[in-house]
Amino acid sequence: MIMICVFLDDYRTCPTGYVLAETIDQCIHLLKNNAVDHLSLDHDLVSKKRNGLMLVQYMVKNRLFANRITIHSANAIGSKAMYRYFKQAQDEFKMPSSIKVILKPMPL
Repeated sequence: MIMICVFLDDYRTCPTGYVLAETIDQCIHLLKNNAVDHLSLDHDLVSKKRNGLMLVQYMVKNRLFANRITIHSANAIGSKAMYRYFKQAQDEFKMPSSIKVILKPMPL
């Protein structure tokens, strides 16, 4: 299976070499059907009810992970909540500790 890199964002330009997911559902589809090397996540999406934290919770519950995860959201509260959720999942052995999770906000 070919490894891909996924960029979840509905506003920023997708970096070269990444597959763009503009919604949580698109991202889930990519995670379920591909091996993902790097996953870069935003918190604030068009739908206020379906944000990046909801995706993180779904990923942990369904054990859908990438080799590396970066939270690039500029939303300080949302991005920290996503980061803490992943770290807690690792502490509770719900997510492999070998997965590197980075909090690195990108400007809009």
